Amino acid sequence: MNKKRVVITGMGIVAPNAHGLDNFERALREGKSGIHFFPRLKELNFGCQVGGLLEGFEDVRKSYFDHEKLMSLNDNIGYASVAAVDAWQDAGFPLPEDDGPVDWDTGAVIGCGIGGMDTIAEKVVPMIGEGRVRRMGSRIVEQVMNSGPSARVGGLLGLGGQVTSNSAACSTGTEAIADAVRMIRNGYAKRMVAGGSEGASPHIWGGFDAMRVIARKYNDEPERASRPMSASANGFVPGAGSGILVIEDLETALERNARIYAEITGVALNSGGQRNGGSMTAPNPEGVQRCITAAMDDAGITARDIDAINGHLTATFADPYEIENWRRALDVTPEEFPYINSTKSMVGHCLGAAGAIEAVATTLQVYKGFLHPSMNCEDIHPDIASYDKRIPRTVMEFPSLNVIIKACFGFGDVNSCIVFKRWNETAAS
Repeated sequence: MNKKRVVITGMGIVAPNAHGLDNFERALREGKSGIHFFPRLKELNFGCQVGGLLEGFEDVRKSYFDHEKLMSLNDNIGYASVAAVDAWQDAGFPLPEDDGPVDWDTGAVIGCGIGGMDTIAEKVVPMIGEGRVRRMGSRIVEQVMNSGPSARVGGLLGLGGQVTSNSAACSTGTEAIADAVRMIRNGYAKRMVAGGSEGASPHIWGGFDAMRVIARKYNDEPERASRPMSASANGFVPGAGSGILVIEDLETALERNARIYAEITGVALNSGGQRNGGSMTAPNPEGVQRCITAAMDDAGITARDIDAINGHLTATFADPYEIENWRRALDVTPEEFPYINSTKSMVGHCLGAAGAIEAVATTLQVYKGFLHPSMNCEDIHPDIASYDKRIPRTVMEFPSLNVIIKACFGFGDVNSCIVFKRWNETAAS
């Protein structure tokens, strides 16, 4: 049976360095950082006192929703809601009335890594501890459940297909998109709203600080803190935000004359089983390589077809291992290696939202024909020095850019990979 073809027709973004597609594209091209110093983290004795966070989001949120809706929007749900509304309208659909008809043809998969931890820590725990349970109000549960973002978006857009949430640590955002692609391919929906979201809170970031896996040496230089592929990388920078895609089957998109950003031609999900060096916090290299090759097989491409990679590349010790896994999966020499960049160098690691935010960045690059720079890797790690010429340090105009492959690898030894292909009208046949 021929599988349905899936295209991207709408996008929404709330990233640490920009809100909105035009602003985000400009930030990517300019290498603009969204990483800032947070005095509160210093007060709490964090080793890492910087993070990726969009400034002024409270005003953004208030411009989208009335007081009634704002009452149930913590940051995690708020980021997803704004990004989803933007993506929906960007795809050419009007926002429905609250009492309007149900869209039975559309569903949603919007995941988060940790979810409403800020609400739990700042409201639920202290209020219960003080015996003030009845004062918490009726909106607490929807703010702390992991399906809060997808449930809220489902209501905002009146979605009648499957509306669900996933959670796969750092792989959440790309996994959500892959799951949505499979829903459309299998005929369960004509279109899906897909992506990931993550809030910002010391209570979310504290565990990573305790593990000493987040950056500690650049608190006085926040924009230099996220250093993927760098010899002086000293851990990832935590971040927050949301990326949302509207994806739909090609036939439906063409019928309504939708603008098409790109086609998703291949997806793959797997786990390394926490064997062969894999663990809760480290990937089994064979699992990573199998995930990459499975996505390529699903897309019907070879390594020679891949123009660029948007890597997971977190600015930890794992970066050189990731590059080696890409090389082995593609079976190429460093000289034959595709160009590779890391969006995290500008926004940090947005946890459950990371793959979705980076998927928006990847789609923009395919659609507009450019590669954004990887910042802060002027001192490339010696183990990957032979790949130096494949890493753009300034924006690279690339009109012939045709295929970018994007992957994420998460705690629990879970992997996800997506192949994005440039769209042109002749590809419809």
